Amino acid sequence: MLRLDDTDSERSRPEYEAAILEDMNWLGLTWEEFNRQADRFPNYEAAKQKLIGMGRLYPCYETPEELDMRRKMQSGRGLPPIYDRASLKLSDEQKAKYAEEGRKPHYRFLLEDKPIIWKDLIRGDVQMQASHMSDPVLVRADGVPLYTIASVVDDGEMGVTHIIRGEDHVSNTAVQVQIFEALGFAVPTFGHLALIKTKEGELSKRVGGNDIKGLRAEGFEAMTVNSLLAKLGTSDSVEPFADMASLIASFDIAKFGRATANYDIEEVERLNEKLLAKMDYATAAEKLALLGVKVDEKLWQAVHGNIKKLGEVADWLAIINGEIAEPSVEDKEYLQIAANLLPVGDWDESTWGIWTKAISAATGRKGKELFMPIRKALTGLEHGPEMKLLLPLIGRDKVLQRL
Repeated sequence: MLRLDDTDSERSRPEYEAAILEDMNWLGLTWEEFNRQADRFPNYEAAKQKLIGMGRLYPCYETPEELDMRRKMQSGRGLPPIYDRASLKLSDEQKAKYAEEGRKPHYRFLLEDKPIIWKDLIRGDVQMQASHMSDPVLVRADGVPLYTIASVVDDGEMGVTHIIRGEDHVSNTAVQVQIFEALGFAVPTFGHLALIKTKEGELSKRVGGNDIKGLRAEGFEAMTVNSLLAKLGTSDSVEPFADMASLIASFDIAKFGRATANYDIEEVERLNEKLLAKMDYATAAEKLALLGVKVDEKLWQAVHGNIKKLGEVADWLAIINGEIAEPSVEDKEYLQIAANLLPVGDWDESTWGIWTKAISAATGRKGKELFMPIRKALTGLEHGPEMKLLLPLIGRDKVLQRL
């Protein structure tokens, strides 16, 4: 099930929803059921009234400025800056006066003063003391329910069994355990993943960069991203998986540690390169067709071990079939000798070895001195796939022309 937590209309926009759906579909993380919290306000209102009737949800009238001043006073006295439950002491007359002033209440959840305990999939046994926490606001003054209650109602009514999220939600979980219990829902199993950081620091939607859309635009494969995220922060090495089925079969949440996971774009690049090196021709041809690139199996087998992004296949296609910029080659006499010794007849993978052996015998050259001028003359580059694979693809006429 894909559920959009979109109760906050200011932060929930159609373009954000579209981006999430596009990212999920691209990653291959599909769903059978779809829900929006914006469609479920009656359910949250019912939960609100139930908690009010139980005495677990109470109205508060403080303004943000008043609350901030109160926290500063508490800090100045060496007290923890938690809500002092002053609104619980308000009389009906005081509440009526606030109403006359036009103040609308927000609603806080009354935490029970007892340890909150759960067994976390990653953190192990967790215990938090409710008395050290503020009663959380569950409903804003404008009547909008916050994530804290809306997600509990959804999880409880939709039968969610496991909740896996970042460790920055641990305090939310402690609160929500009591809300689950108060509303009569079974408490799900929780797992809190360590956060991810880069060399530069925090990696988050607030900081920006390295998002799914950006990686997709850069030409990375979806399974590269999936393979990374399924293993980043675990005791397993990060290796590329060709499909979701094999990745899922290898997945074990117990292998995730509590240490902050380090995200490195260079690791993503290496992973993508490994994935392409293992990719079969049928898969590659289908993906390349979407990019408007048509290749045969021989070309794919020649280049796939030397590309970092799938789009680079088009560059090699142009090098093989098109024109290349004439490289600066000082030893043109050497290339003339190479041209004179060019084999005739049908070419295959053995042609390069036969040709370079003849050139070496005629010139005495070996190694880089032997093959680099030829590679530069035929491809315009000093690097790339094996020449024994490229040579038959370029063809004798074009090789002779370039030499």
